[in-house]
Amino acid sequence: MLIYWVWYAGLNGISLAQKLALLQHFRDPEELFHTRVEGLRRIPGITEAALEALENKNLSEAEAILKCCAEKGIGILPLGDEHYPNRLRNTYDPPLVLYFMGTLPDWEAIPVIGVVGTRKATAYGMNTALRFGRQIAQCGALVVSGGASGIDTMAMQGALDADKPVVGVLGCGVDVVYPKTNKQLFSQVIRSGCLISEYPPKTQPKPWHFPERNRIISGISNGLLVVEAPEKSGALITAKRALEQGRDVFAVPGNIDVPACAGSNGLLQDRAMAALSGWDVVKEYDLLYPGQISRRERAASAWETELKVAESQAVPEKTVKRNGKIDKISIDNGEKSTYSVLDKQTLDLSEAEQTVLSAIPQKPAAADEVIARVQLPAGTVKAILTKLTLKRLVINHPGGHISRK
Repeated sequence: MLIYWVWYAGLNGISLAQKLALLQHFRDPEELFHTRVEGLRRIPGITEAALEALENKNLSEAEAILKCCAEKGIGILPLGDEHYPNRLRNTYDPPLVLYFMGTLPDWEAIPVIGVVGTRKATAYGMNTALRFGRQIAQCGALVVSGGASGIDTMAMQGALDADKPVVGVLGCGVDVVYPKTNKQLFSQVIRSGCLISEYPPKTQPKPWHFPERNRIISGISNGLLVVEAPEKSGALITAKRALEQGRDVFAVPGNIDVPACAGSNGLLQDRAMAALSGWDVVKEYDLLYPGQISRRERAASAWETELKVAESQAVPEKTVKRNGKIDKISIDNGEKSTYSVLDKQTLDLSEAEQTVLSAIPQKPAAADEVIARVQLPAGTVKAILTKLTLKRLVINHPGGHISRK
């Protein structure tokens, strides 16, 4: 029964490793619950601390969790359930219970690709994560990520933009929105895919939850893609766990002079495979999933095309010397221009872009505060911020702060 799995998963005073070891001697937690201490003492290696913890037969907390799950439409997936992800079950430290909101995918039907990276991503990293998330989904794979701001958010949004399901693995209860700016994104994920967590509902995020969460991302995946990560990054912890679990690891090459790319570039020097597109990742699983994947990368969206145009226009044109005279480019000829290039760029913005730009103060402010201020989906706002940054209308500052130019 589920109540015994929930009781066992939440039992304090006994490690996950010991809990998993005990399940080698019992059919399930219900049988263990009804076993007397004298019977438990005969199990090799069991500690006094574990015996003391197992004496707690109070099911009230488990009952409260089950009631909460029923009220909020949260599913419970114990380790012994047939729908529990096989790849995760076969790791050395799988969660005893997974809680989920939404619709579980068929974990074995198509490749599952974890996509991770830094929360404090550059404009390049954000744009790349959005594109790779979309491409991986279009090619027939399932995108899994951690739901954090930055790379995770953009990768998930990219897959959703392709009208494909997404799985978000959280470091809190599936009914807790963290970060709060991802409320709209998580709602989209639940409608087309699911959010999962090993933590019961109402559990708030704690710093140690995220390294624990990382093993689930890599554990359910065939391969893990690191889009952008500095040298000290949770994404590198996930990559390490992926390698320990025997998973493929991919990384997107980044600018060698940008600290945010140092960790992901380091992976390429170690054991990661370089990925220049979503297909570079998905194609590695063609033999495992015959007929399920193909290169179906949609053309770039309109705003991505504009980003590339903005990038190319940002490079100053060289003056041309003819017959010993220097011709000025049109932008230098100020007396013929009735308004600045910055004004022209502003006039060319869409209504949504104007809305986001107007919410950005002249002095540096936290990007998350700006996102929360705008009445648009967080993923959309972040995409627009990337575009405005590359158009040189927004300045990025250390610590995830931005300002209007």
